Amino acid sequence: MIQAEKLTKIYKIPEKAPGVTGAIKALVRPRYRSRIAVTDVSFVIDPGEIVGYIGVNGAGKSTTIKMLTGILLPTSGEVRVFGRDPHRDRVANARDIGVVFGQRTQLWWDLALIESLTMVDRIYEVPDARFKQLITEFSETLELQELLKVPIRNMSLGQKMRAELAATLIHEPKIVYLDEPTIGLDLLVKEKIREFIKRVNQRNGTTVVLTTHDLGDIEELCNRVLIIDNGVLIYDGPLATIKDRFGKYRQITFETIADLNHLVVPEGAVVLEKEERRLSLRFDRSITSASRVSASVMSQIEVSDLSLTEPDLSMIVKQIYQGGLKQGTAAPEQSEMPAPGVVSEQVTESG
Repeated sequence: MIQAEKLTKIYKIPEKAPGVTGAIKALVRPRYRSRIAVTDVSFVIDPGEIVGYIGVNGAGKSTTIKMLTGILLPTSGEVRVFGRDPHRDRVANARDIGVVFGQRTQLWWDLALIESLTMVDRIYEVPDARFKQLITEFSETLELQELLKVPIRNMSLGQKMRAELAATLIHEPKIVYLDEPTIGLDLLVKEKIREFIKRVNQRNGTTVVLTTHDLGDIEELCNRVLIIDNGVLIYDGPLATIKDRFGKYRQITFETIADLNHLVVPEGAVVLEKEERRLSLRFDRSITSASRVSASVMSQIEVSDLSLTEPDLSMIVKQIYQGGLKQGTAAPEQSEMPAPGVVSEQVTESG
């Protein structure tokens, strides 16, 4: 459904000296610096997948999404959505996709929600009967019934995001791009949006590409993740593989009523914290197990309570960003190109 082959996007950033003289010089002989946002990104997404696209700020996530949607033209490389070039066939492509940008709206600020949705309905020529059916369904699942007559400007952030989802899905697109859809939302609203995305995917087979900083979204929705770092795709595969590789360390904490001075640390475990009546150990589950560590400690001291902590995705991704995944991974070829995400020192002029 989506094919990206060596996508590269280089931005030309104009340079201008301050003042009127600088403005005139920039007009007569503009100078630019090049900044590589995305380098040789390739992947394939099949129908019905929910794929998480992870990266820190400035990693190239939004630039990639804009190339997939046809908003931006790649500097080099190729992208195909339904076999079409999304930039050249923008009208046909727009009928089959929906896009939510978490920090931008597609709704009309002063119109009531139902009027905005009716405008979107007319643009996409949704049959009247189907439109009414979808409005009823969205009102129930997204709790929009009381918001239909409310102007967008009077809505809270969470209400606006639910309204955005309704506007994005009113024409039942085959692909939905969600760029930070839960940014700034409280936990209850996030949960409603996640459940709604799951339902649409399962019922309609809608393909979803999700970029987010909220790793809860990824864990709840995605089986597959793409990780981009500094413009380079460093991982494409199952979320479970990432968890298995980087999530092998667990932490076990013991509350004791005994002296810990003479405790022998079990094999495969290291001390994270040791207080008068509290002991925290980290162990590698590929070497030992929680039961073995617990048994070893409890054979030496009396334990009043214990707790086992599983690794969470945020800690795993932090390890990846710190370079753990890149070790042993060949870097893509970059012939005479500045490092991704870094402004090059070369300045070009055009007369």
